[in-house]
Formats: sequence, structure tokens, C-alpha cells
Amino acid sequence: MGLSARRDHWGRATFAAVLTLLSAMTLPLAAAERSGTNAFMEMSFEDLLEVKVDRIYAASKFEQDISDAPASVSIITSDEIQRYGHRHLADVLRSVRGLYVTDDRNYSYIGVRGFARPGDYNSRVLLLIDGHRMNDNIYDSMYLGHDSVVDVDIIDRVEIIRGPSSSIYGSSAFFGVINVVTKRGAQIDGVETSFEAGSLDTYKLRATLGKKFTNDIELLLTASVYESQGQDRIHYPEFKGRTNHFGIVRDSDEERAGNFFASVRYHDLTLSGGINAREKNVPTASFETVFADGREETVDIRGYADVKYDHAFGEDTHVTGRVFYDAYRYYGTYPAEYTPGVVTLYRDRIIGDWAGTEWQLNQKVFDRHMFVFGFDYREDIRQDQFNYDKAPRFVYLDDRRQGRNIGIYGQGEVVLLTNLLATAGLRYDYFDRFGGALNPRGGLIYSPWTNTAIKALYGRAFRAPNVFELYYNPDAEDLDAETIDTYELVYEQKLPANLRFTTSAYYDNVNQLISQRIAPNGDSVYVNVDAARGMGLEFELDGRWPGIMARVSYAIQDSDDAETGEELSNSPRHLAKLNVSVPLYRDKIFGGVEVQYNGGVRTVTGRSAKDFAVVNLTFFSRKLAPNLDISASIHNLFDTKYGYPGAEDHLQETIVQDGRGFRVKLTYKF
Repeated sequence: MGLSARRDHWGRATFAAVLTLLSAMTLPLAAAERSGTNAFMEMSFEDLLEVKVDRIYAASKFEQDISDAPASVSIITSDEIQRYGHRHLADVLRSVRGLYVTDDRNYSYIGVRGFARPGDYNSRVLLLIDGHRMNDNIYDSMYLGHDSVVDVDIIDRVEIIRGPSSSIYGSSAFFGVINVVTKRGAQIDGVETSFEAGSLDTYKLRATLGKKFTNDIELLLTASVYESQGQDRIHYPEFKGRTNHFGIVRDSDEERAGNFFASVRYHDLTLSGGINAREKNVPTASFETVFADGREETVDIRGYADVKYDHAFGEDTHVTGRVFYDAYRYYGTYPAEYTPGVVTLYRDRIIGDWAGTEWQLNQKVFDRHMFVFGFDYREDIRQDQFNYDKAPRFVYLDDRRQGRNIGIYGQGEVVLLTNLLATAGLRYDYFDRFGGALNPRGGLIYSPWTNTAIKALYGRAFRAPNVFELYYNPDAEDLDAETIDTYELVYEQKLPANLRFTTSAYYDNVNQLISQRIAPNGDSVYVNVDAARGMGLEFELDGRWPGIMARVSYAIQDSDDAETGEELSNSPRHLAKLNVSVPLYRDKIFGGVEVQYNGGVRTVTGRSAKDFAVVNLTFFSRKLAPNLDISASIHNLFDTKYGYPGAEDHLQETIVQDGRGFRVKLTYKF
């Protein structure tokens, strides 16, 4: 079978699987109708816990039902993470409707609704850990792989909020917000250790202590170390000839990481923080470095400390505040050949430190209306960028900055009728670097029938240009903040037999989009593109039954340059996803399968990267032996050959990804 035929076959197979699951998920409903019984009457208390109403915090900065949230939202639980064998946050997000994650063999990058600009460093989605902002103060980047501060094993749930949220979060909440909620000490209730081993000589070890003591102190401590040798041989056909080793790079894909996270809770106070250090060898010869030299690498260190106060004054008044300190370090090594035959090591050094505070008041009025008022302040203590040649030493850039910004916001949720809810919010941000930004939000949520919610939403968001885009290249042009206006219509329906259906239609209008370009002198610079437009439809059907979980989604999206009409690079027209987990032996052994289809995309040079489908298979046993959980996964089961578009700094049109791999994981609780 030829490549094109195989690609078509995978596309048909994926959509056939989607249709099959749609049919399968309706069987319990049909059976219930034929029998005339209510399946819930036969559920145990433990079963009912699995089908409780989902609630979300990050959509409005207070806890509410998903149906009342002024956004299209998703929640991924720790149970799903276990059952599908997700290794890090990037794996979790790949399974979510309308999201896609690419990888350039150095970092993972998130795409939302057709927008994932190569070279943008994850700056248009805001990442939170327990409400703490994690985007750094140099690149505005968030980290999704083994460079994440939080280990995937201590995630309780992940909240995904689509659409602009600058009205309560400020800059970078452009296309959405991701809030990672960590487990509490009482959920661990002891000591838990895990060991995993996998293909590419990959190993990981974790130890976690969690406990709630009789004096009401709740403690969680966790640490992990990770190492992978990576691919021992990668072929890049763009590099030709003997001097480029005929396009073959060897032993240059190694990754090592370690992290530590802690939280201590006592009544209204929570002290939390963590640190991650990660080193990655880069095999792609990015930024015109010497191919197959073996010394190109990046080191990232990200840490933070946070003190949070959370107190309810009666049933109607709630005050939340936090004081925080954050740090980021980056060290890059790039072998360069300015003179033929002479290799010089070019070094990057980044130092970011910032601190601030946030305070918020939630006030319920007449036991039905909710109002939120808040402000936050951040002081950028250090924003240093330094790069130089090691020997002979020559300094190219020594840029040291400081900055600050403040934001104030308010949001009201008013019950107009028993089945009509109105939400309106407004936030003003001031940056000493470029001035102010005002961002509104509004929505109506109508429930014409029981278990039905129709949401008409509007929001505006902005992203301030970061110091990397502004000052890394001294010859770069001045940049304006980019803005987005989004109009969205969401339909959510709870169905019998514990099914839930969601669909949404949206239109994005992006102005002053900041994109990476190559200047006439060959340098990579950032410029404001006039405008971009995006529109799309998303569909999802989710089902939960005792021991069984299933989810299927499809998204069609179109993102174009508003001036030329050309499709944006790295913007798949189609995304289809299937997740099914079923018990294989009582409640002890489960089998889970993921199917993820990504449509073809346009590369930065205007060519095409082919569509592909990846299938992952996981077997998970819960307490098959006392206190022991076992997980075994095969990733990319059918060894699909695929790649993601490279950025402007890559010679490769597409960055090839790993083939079939496996992982075995043992978790023991004392």
C-alpha cells in the first residue's frame, strides 16, 4: 500500500472508529428505553460517585457547575490520566477536544482551535497550577513535558477553558486557560512510590508523601527523577553530503529531568511550591548550528513559592489572596561554524525573577447572584538576556530589564430568570512597558429544558509582547500587543444513560498577531502581522458508566491570514479523537485505547505536512496485588510515521517523531 493510500486508509479508519463509538455509546440508552427502567437505581454509592456533576473553578475564579461556566470547558481527571497511561501534561492535552500538541524534539507546544504559530513558545495559553500563574517572564512560555514543575502522578484534575479570558486573568489568557489542580495530602494518605521503564532506555522514579494529621495540617511532598537516552539514530534528509554525515545524527536526543513539589495546608492557609530542572540534547541543528555535533543542548530551571489565604465569611462572602515568588533560568549551548572547519560554542543565558500578590473578593447577593472583584500586581525583578561566544569570547547581547504590571477586574453573574443566566466582566491592565489594555467579557446561558445549556459568549483578550520578542534581537521593530475577539455559541446536553453531548461554533478575529520572521540579514525577528481569522465547529460525546469511560470528539477548524487568505502554518483543518477504557477483569484490570487523528497542515515554507493517526494502548491494574498498581502502555501502536512542522529556525520541513514505544510502570503504596 502506498503512502497516500495508507494515509487515506487511516483517515477512513479513524472516522469509522468514531462512528462505531457513537453507536456503541447509545446502546445503554436504547437498552434503558426498551426495559423501561432507570439504570441509576441499580448503582451502588461508589458508582454514583463516578457520575457526580462536574464542577470547575478556573472559568470564573470560583467553583461552579460546568453548565454555568461562561466558556466551553473540559475536565480531565486523575483516573483518566492513569487509565490512558499519560506520561506528562502534553499527553493529557493531546486527548482533549480541539487541542493539539506538537514537538520539535526539544519542547512541546500547544495548539488551540487551529492556532499554534511555530516559534511562539506557548505564550498564548495561560497555565495555572492550583491557580498560580506558571508562564515565565521572559518568553511567557509554559512547559508541558518532563520540564513541567508538577509531576503527572500528583495531578487531581486538569481544567481546560477555551476562549479569551483576559477579563479576569490578563495577558496570555488569549486562546484559553489550563488550570492544573494537584492532589491533597489526604488523597495520598501515606507513602507512595513508583518506578517506570520504557523504550529508548527510559527510566523514572518517584516518591510521594501525603498525610492529613490530627492537628489539621495537611502535607504533600513529592520528588521524581527522569532519564531517557532518546533515539540513537535519526535521519534528516535536508542535511546532505559527507560533511553533514549524510543527514544522520547519532546519540544526540538524551533528556534528563528532576522535580520537587510540596504543599502544606492549615485551615485557611496553604504554602506550596516546586522546582523542575531539565536538560535536553537537541538533534535538529536548530538556529543553523553544526549538524551532528552532539553538543547542542538546552537547560531549563523553573521554580516558585506561593502562600495562599482562602477564607469564607459566612455563606455569601469569600476572600482569596496570595503572595508569590517565581524564578526561571535557561542555558543554551549551540555549536556554530562561522569559519569553515572551526566550531565555536555560542551560549544563551536567561535569568527571570518576579514576585507579586493577588487578592479577590467573591460576594453572593440574594443567594443567587455572584460578583467577583480582584486585583493583582507583579514586579519583574530581573529579565536578563545574555548571549556570547565561549572561545574566543565575544558578547552579542547583554540586556537587563525590569518591569511591572497591575490589573484590576470585576465580573458579575446575574440570574435574570430561573433558566437564564447573564455574565459580564471587565479588566484593566497597565504595563509600564507599553501602557494599558481593557478587556471585556459577556455571555448569556439559557436552559430551555432540564439538563440543557445554550451559551452565547463574547470575549476579548490581549497578549503583551514579551522581553524576548522585544529585545533579544536589538534590530527588531517595536511591537504592539496582539488582541483577539471571539464570538462563540455552545450547546451542552446531558442525555439519558449518563451521556453528555457538547458542540460549539466559534469565530476568532486576531489583530496585530506577533509572528516569527527571518530578516534580510538572516536573523530571526518578531513582527506584528496585520490580522488573522479563525472559525470552527467542535463536537464531543462523553459517557461514564460503572467502570467504563468513553469520549469521542471531532473538530473542524479554519485559520487564515486575513489579508492574503492563506491558511496559517501548523493549523490542522481536522482533529478527531477517541478515548475508551473498559474493565477487563472485574474492577482490577482495565484496558484503555486512544486514537488521535491530526489533519494535514501547511509548513512555514508553504508546503504540506501529511495527516496522521496515532493509536495508544494501555492496560492498567488497580490493586491486583495488595497496595500495588501496574500500568503497561504501547504508544504509537501501529508505528505510524509522522512529523510536525518545523519553525523558522529549523532547516527541516517537518520534525520526525518517535515510532512505536512501550512503558511499564509499578506504583506501590505503603
